[in-house]
Amino acid sequence: MKLELTAEEAKVLHEVLAGRLGDYSAEIAATDNPSFRRQLRERRDVVHRVQLQLEPYVTAP
Repeated sequence: MKLELTAEEAKVLHEVLAGRLGDYSAEIAATDNPSFRRQLRERRDVVHRVQLQLEPYVTAP
């Protein structure tokens, strides 16, 4: 799948994903259910991979 974003859209999406990563960390730490914790970690990893793909476009001059 390809998604075309403007520089501003990429920056905003990157910021939103960064905030969500923090939310996942807190939620993972707070859950006692191992299965749910594993699901949260998997989702966090997906969000992180997408965020990393945006890095070149956000940090470019």
